[in-house]
Amino acid sequence: MSELLLIPIVFLTSCLTAVLGMGGGVLLIAAMPGLVPAAVIVPLHAATQLASNISRAGFGWRDIDFGIIPAFLLGAVAGAWLGAGVYQRLDMHWLPALIGLFILIFTWAPLPAVRGGGQWSLLLLGFYQTGLGMVAGATGPVGAAVLLRRNTARDWLVVNTAVYMTLNHAIRVAAFVALGFSFAAWWPLLSGMIVASILGSWVGTRVRHLVPQLNFQRLFRWMVTLLALRMILLPLVSLR
Repeated sequence: MSELLLIPIVFLTSCLTAVLGMGGGVLLIAAMPGLVPAAVIVPLHAATQLASNISRAGFGWRDIDFGIIPAFLLGAVAGAWLGAGVYQRLDMHWLPALIGLFILIFTWAPLPAVRGGGQWSLLLLGFYQTGLGMVAGATGPVGAAVLLRRNTARDWLVVNTAVYMTLNHAIRVAAFVALGFSFAAWWPLLSGMIVASILGSWVGTRVRHLVPQLNFQRLFRWMVTLLALRMILLPLVSLR
């Protein structure tokens, strides 16, 4: 029954992302180990985040920039193909620890310099986000750094981050199905998580204009760090 805790967690993280444009996916995947088996963490996370991002983009459809889609999509397909091969070779026992290490890197390492918001950077973003996402699930705020070069308005950033992440998660879900993962076996939990993600997106979209653009980076970093350390310790503890 502990897996049902994921439903309110999904709602809160989806609401957070709808307000701030980032952070919810990382918090969600960091909370999943110990609540569901390691082998289903990344696929369930991808399917839930797909629903969350589709709904967030839909609720803010007036701000969608369709010009970002073609280049990102091309890079995402190539990234999913490469990432799927790596995922098949992973030892699932150590997957939470691997994701935890990636989260620590994404949280504390300096972001790479982004030299523009053109099509080339979007193609590389699609390859990186989708390929590494096949292994790490949530891949950090690099996408926001790319989109900030195009537009700094919060509504535009939140909605178009949702657009490219929708493509990212849709391609990853398709890749997991091709690898033989059965989402049907998890439909009761997944259905609840999807509904919670959509409700969270709706609530977050409605309250976004009421929330000042505060710098939450320091609090977010330490919260994510504690969850990532928990992920790293879980496989070690289970060996005892």
